[in-house]
Amino acid sequence: MTTGTQFTGALTPNQTRSWFTWGWNPAQHMIWYMMPLTPRNGAPELEWTVNVERSNATQCTYWISVKNLTNTNIDFEGRFAIMN
Repeated sequence: MTTGTQFTGALTPNQTRSWFTWGWNPAQHMIWYMMPLTPRNGAPELEWTVNVERSNATQCTYWISVKNLTNTNIDFEGRFAIMN
């Protein structure tokens, strides 16, 4: 398994933004997850959705929308795990 950070992001209170990352091998099993860097105790901080586009025969693009569930600014990392 390979893991890493693909990007960092920042969201204002209750903001939703989208990012994309391209050039990934469609044969790989990918997991995307967001890790808050701004500590906040007591409740979830982020939610996200991942959509995929088959760009061509050898590459795909992931479209990731991230929502800040709090009333404060949040910084986060967009992380991935390649399972195979």
